[in-house]
Amino acid sequence: MRFSRLAAFIVAFGLLAAACGDDVSSVDAADTADTDRPEAPVPGSCDADAAFAAGTVASACDPLDPDADDSEFEVAQVSSTGREDLPSALSDATQDSFPAPLIDLSRVLSGGPPPDGIPSIDNPVFQNAAAVDWLSPAEAVLALEVDGEARAYPIQVLTWHELVNDTIAGIPVTISYCPLCNSSLAYDRRLGDRILDFGTSGRLFNSSMVMYDRQTETLWTHFDGHAVAGVLTGAELDTFPISTVSWEDFRTANPDGLVLTRNTGFNRDYGRNPYDGYDNAETRPFLFDGEFDERLEPKARVVVVRADDEPALAIELGALLVAGVIEFDAHGRSLVAVLDPGTASPLHRSQLAAGYDQGAVGVFENELDGEPLSLSRVDGGFLDATTGLTFDVLGNDVDGSSTRLAAVEHLDTFWFAIAAFDSGVEIL
Repeated sequence: MRFSRLAAFIVAFGLLAAACGDDVSSVDAADTADTDRPEAPVPGSCDADAAFAAGTVASACDPLDPDADDSEFEVAQVSSTGREDLPSALSDATQDSFPAPLIDLSRVLSGGPPPDGIPSIDNPVFQNAAAVDWLSPAEAVLALEVDGEARAYPIQVLTWHELVNDTIAGIPVTISYCPLCNSSLAYDRRLGDRILDFGTSGRLFNSSMVMYDRQTETLWTHFDGHAVAGVLTGAELDTFPISTVSWEDFRTANPDGLVLTRNTGFNRDYGRNPYDGYDNAETRPFLFDGEFDERLEPKARVVVVRADDEPALAIELGALLVAGVIEFDAHGRSLVAVLDPGTASPLHRSQLAAGYDQGAVGVFENELDGEPLSLSRVDGGFLDATTGLTFDVLGNDVDGSSTRLAAVEHLDTFWFAIAAFDSGVEIL
């Protein structure tokens, strides 16, 4: 039986209040838009303005070289540009001086917490993967690699913070996780001559997080990285492929990778899921006020490949779980999706690591060195019958050679979310 709309609201509101933690009061976002908010962080020692202008950010802001032990450490961060004296869409998104908003602002709803009530991580602290002993093998982490540097962002941390402003290989990035729509993205924070950083606005659109940048206080939709209200309306962020995989998968593939720690400066019950049971298909998405696309259940899990100005393509996770490998054509490209069992759903049980096995998904170009792949799921990975090589879910040769599959950006999400943001989405 489905929860009633009122019951679902009460339960989910309590969950969102819990996500704020003990050090933030749960008051209405509309009444707190003018409260003190964090200044744009200036971590690290990089001269970001000079490096970015010269096009040498990577060389100017290389990460520190920590000792290979169990110590925790920060990495050098590109400095964000300063806050600008501009009208704030966070305070009032309807101001006449703004370009026309890209969404119906009457559907931007308070989720409960005030702006920054769910605090972003602006000075991330890391640990070497080989030294981490506080993650369970099946626990979900977000895996991101930029220019050969690999990092894991555990969902047990992200579920309490949702945003991490970081720098990888000298590139300023934001890692964004939205539990309510079950999706993760990684954005390039560079926009023209600005280097942005992001906070949570406390508001939702299509039951998906609305972010704001601290430089102009423009509102942005998490789900697609679009500026939708404020001075930057119409801007879009570039993205990087990011995958939700098990800790074991990441550690095996990246023994020298870095892992975001629980040393965040906030008191949170890391490891507990404040959205216990949220992926139950019989529950309604929190504060979703749109029309449901009845081709699938609202909270059916799908894997989505998107392209500019073309309909997105969705694959049901259940179908991929059974098949293991699905070859398909999308937006003029031959692609292949794979699913590796062994990753726990972070939205299922009160203990995040105890969720049911949702598996981990990879999407790749369906060719290697100009020859088509012929992948099948086997113990330990995915065997390519053409080359005899076996690859993991991140596209690495499990035998340690430098051969890699070309990753394609994809989105793991709930069906209701992609159908709301792209009404033309096609189901494979």
